[in-house]
Amino acid sequence: MTETTPPFTSDELAEGTIDTVVIGGGAAGLNGALILARSRRSVVVIDSGYPRNAPAEAVHGLLALDGTPPSEILRRGREHVRHYGGRIVLGEVVTAEPAAPSADGDLRFTITLADGRSITARRILVATGLTDVLPDVPGLAEHWGHSVVHCPYCHGWEVRDEPIGILATGPVSIAHAYLYRQLTEDLTYFTHGTELDEDNRARFAARGIRVIDTPVTEVVNGEEGALAGVRLADGQVVARRILAVLAQLQIRAQGLEGLHLPVQDLPNKGRSFASGTAGITDVPGVWVAGNATDLTAQVGASAAAGALAGADINRMLAIADTDAALHAAGPSPTPHV
Repeated sequence: MTETTPPFTSDELAEGTIDTVVIGGGAAGLNGALILARSRRSVVVIDSGYPRNAPAEAVHGLLALDGTPPSEILRRGREHVRHYGGRIVLGEVVTAEPAAPSADGDLRFTITLADGRSITARRILVATGLTDVLPDVPGLAEHWGHSVVHCPYCHGWEVRDEPIGILATGPVSIAHAYLYRQLTEDLTYFTHGTELDEDNRARFAARGIRVIDTPVTEVVNGEEGALAGVRLADGQVVARRILAVLAQLQIRAQGLEGLHLPVQDLPNKGRSFASGTAGITDVPGVWVAGNATDLTAQVGASAAAGALAGADINRMLAIADTDAALHAAGPSPTPHV
């Protein structure tokens, strides 16, 4: 997919120590920043400008915003954050690591961008999202987000009744096939070197799902570059208008190594940052939200997770502010007896 510079102007970095840096400017990061900004916290969102859902024409399954282009949702989100005093900075994080604590013992982090700018923050919200790693099939990537789809809830209605192919990437693709069978009666499952036992073959047969074991070697284009089908290793071309594929999900962790965030392996899906309630991590002062910790979260769920994380960060900052005030006040006077 082609990556282009996003159509928004970068704000200047805030001077001094700010309350929270949000790394990632998608739904989770922006909603977390919105909650913090509305709580009168100083917040800066670092946005690399390459959202995962950029190839998609619209976001679906999001109440009241169904059918809205992803770019429009992000534009509105940035406006809302700025309205309450938050800043949006275009840049890529190259290092994020703990710094010396303040005089009263509060946490500090230093975040450095690729252009050399740096910022000091009391807390960090990581909302960097994911990268979809597609199978190495020629022609597949160029149709990603259009004729090559992954989520039946994000794209399913739009591809209903089309001839759909499931390009299997592992056992998880079996459940994927049943979801897409709800959307079309013309479904073909390409095992593509993955295992499919006799029980599932019988279940597929009962639902009218055709199974092809010959490996797929390339995606075939038709008129005006539209997806027309797939070519198999034996040379046969199977006509399909849509391919559904569950890509391996890779967290965007570049530049975050210095935070030493714990990760977890999710079988047949990928890796994510491990987190607890409201996105809190085992690293003091660092929260995660959205697809960086929940691989299957759609836009609405990611935004909600960002809001929860933002509220929890504000809560912990309020406690730290009170501790600092107590420290500044000095020892309590000894009571007279």
